Amino acid sequence: MSEPKAPTPAPGDTYKGWLFKWTNYIKGYQRRWFVLSNGLLSYYRTQAEMGHTCRGTINLATANIAVEDSCNFVISNGGTQTYHLKASSEVERQRWITALELAKAKAFRMQAESDDSGDDSTPPAAGQGAGSRNSEVQSTLRTLGSKVEDLSTCNDLIAKHGSALQRSLSELEGVRLGGETSEKIRQVTERATLFRITSNAMINACRDFLALAQTHSKRWQKALQAEREQRVRLEETLEQLAKQHNHLERAFRGATVLPASQSNPAIDSKGPVSGKGDASDEDEENEFFDACEDVQEFITVPADPKYHRRSGSNVSGISSELGMDDGTTSLDEQSLASNPESPQSQELVPVRKRRTRIPDKPNYSLNLWSIMKNCIGKELSKIPMPVNFNEPLSMLQRLSEDLEYYELLDRAAKCQSSLEQMCYVAAFTVSSYSTTVHRTGKPFNPLLGETFELDRVQESGYRSLCEQVSHHPPAAAHHAISERGWTLRQEIALASKFRGKYLSIMPLGSIHCIFEKSTNHYTWKKVTTTVHNIIVGKLWIDQSGEIDVVNHKTGDRCHLKFAPYSYFSRDVARKVTGVVTDKDGKAHYVLSGTWDEKMEYSRVMQSSRGGENGADGRQKTVYQTLKAKELWRKTPLPEGAENMYYFSTLALTLNELEEGVAPTDSRRRPDQRLMEQGRWEEANAEKQRLEEKQRTVRREREREANRAASPSEEVLIEDSPLASDSPLKSEEVEIASEPSETTYKSGHQDNYKSMWFEQLVDPVTGEPTHIYKGGYWEAKEQGNWDSCPDIF
Repeated sequence: MSEPKAPTPAPGDTYKGWLFKWTNYIKGYQRRWFVLSNGLLSYYRTQAEMGHTCRGTINLATANIAVEDSCNFVISNGGTQTYHLKASSEVERQRWITALELAKAKAFRMQAESDDSGDDSTPPAAGQGAGSRNSEVQSTLRTLGSKVEDLSTCNDLIAKHGSALQRSLSELEGVRLGGETSEKIRQVTERATLFRITSNAMINACRDFLALAQTHSKRWQKALQAEREQRVRLEETLEQLAKQHNHLERAFRGATVLPASQSNPAIDSKGPVSGKGDASDEDEENEFFDACEDVQEFITVPADPKYHRRSGSNVSGISSELGMDDGTTSLDEQSLASNPESPQSQELVPVRKRRTRIPDKPNYSLNLWSIMKNCIGKELSKIPMPVNFNEPLSMLQRLSEDLEYYELLDRAAKCQSSLEQMCYVAAFTVSSYSTTVHRTGKPFNPLLGETFELDRVQESGYRSLCEQVSHHPPAAAHHAISERGWTLRQEIALASKFRGKYLSIMPLGSIHCIFEKSTNHYTWKKVTTTVHNIIVGKLWIDQSGEIDVVNHKTGDRCHLKFAPYSYFSRDVARKVTGVVTDKDGKAHYVLSGTWDEKMEYSRVMQSSRGGENGADGRQKTVYQTLKAKELWRKTPLPEGAENMYYFSTLALTLNELEEGVAPTDSRRRPDQRLMEQGRWEEANAEKQRLEEKQRTVRREREREANRAASPSEEVLIEDSPLASDSPLKSEEVEIASEPSETTYKSGHQDNYKSMWFEQLVDPVTGEPTHIYKGGYWEAKEQGNWDSCPDIF
């Protein structure tokens, strides 16, 4: 207690001092100079030896520190090195113990971080400046973390010595005055001294942490402000470059596209670009990169007013339009812009009041490990995917959502011109994607033989039927007919490719639309749907690719381009552009808009080749068009849609229970119904039961097919991968090979005969497809569902 006070050890500082080290039984304890620095405890005979001769060093990261008595303690690394040390007093010993424990904790952390960084180390790349700044930030963060750990260690020590001090005080209260009094008072005094030393260490650690945090906080604020200023300057520079580019583009078009006698000053001064197409030919195997922007295929500019007073072969459209001024709308354009008999202008009173809400989506957290741990040792196709990934609709119901904007086909059926009709059909193809923009949930996979009817004859004039006609590959047939003169049919199979960060879904098959009055027959295919951020981040959906809508009667064609999202593009997101041409390739209309909001059309007055070449060496086409008019606009989602899976007004009614539907209808599916009601655990159990039942039915169907085959065929079947004992049995075939366009056209693998559709060769496309054979609505009217299978 009379020894002068040594400096209190601060966490992370170098600590030095004299200690007595046990040497051998002859010399006993010898006085040595010990230095604690960077997690290493070294000792020397004298202070003068520090520059050249170290007598021994022990790494505290793996060392064990044990206290023997009031002044002695032992440090051992569990191997060959063991130091038996003795301090001059208990207080001095405690100072060393505190410093050693802090250094040990820090050395252990540094070793762990070194191991982690060694695994992830990469060679230095080109941006050394950014790399050095990142290294500095990481170093500072590690230092701050080390200080926090020091505070935690000091907190443990304070708690430990505080408890010891409390015990000594309690014992002192119970001692009567006598011979033990002085000894107890001495012990309490020593405990209080130890507590004060540890508290001082804690205070010093807090002071260091605060100073370091304040220093780097100011530096980070300055760095953040500098980054913000640099970003503002970069945005201003980009804006100036964009303006210069647009100015040069307008000047170029004014100088090369139009003759000098026909140039329009309004084009040079304003020159808005109303639509911009894309001409990069990318097949479905190519990936889309944000840094790439598609090359423009054509440019549209406002038509010269002089062209409204001219008549000639170079002006498309009806000659009567050419005598009208810029403010007059042609008859054809009026029929395109509005139809007095369309549902927008003639309100229909619904026969039945449909529901407008479903139960809110439960806020269930999805634990991926709870799914994966149940998959260990199981075959891939037998892994049950929980309904947490789904939405309470089947794929058949999602297919029926293509009729969300059926009024576009109603208006198309009344058009006199096939080119006008093509505009409506093209807008209808785009509108079918508008319901997918926020729908990241996966629809339920339909069971084989499952159906879904959408009877809206009294309300909207059409009725629709879907059936799952194949399970390997999964394919659904759809047939819709309207009292207003159109029929829509399609058979769609889905192929998917997982590319790490995103999932590409490629629909296979053609969509047919036939108009009764004009007998025009249109076909088109769907574009690729991409779901981004599959592993990390918020899911979002993009549509990309090209669609060719073809009128097989007249040869008219509309080429639509769905531009993939690009972070660096100046265009609006989800952009769609298209050109309507006749059989000779002459452009009549330009379409532009977005697949999630609206589509507009512009009549082409003149087209010419510009002087600027695209990436493929072809010259861009410049279309001079009339003012754009709206063709279709998306209906806003109902209130609270974010809590109802972002369902549209139509989607909210699809799973509503109805009387008289077939027993195979998706509305009767129990797992889907349980999920809609928020009972997800029960839905998962029911979903697994249905999937196992479907596998059992399929195995029985295959056994019956094998028994019906000849003996030689039975041998081949037993040796094939589809044999009953094969590891690729049932759903494994789907996992082993994704359906492609070739396998889709070659037919289906299921030994299943559809109830309401029959497979024929399409006379237009030449593809095998399922076409509605009739009988469903008659069976519903009679209430005769005896022939329907029991799939639920």
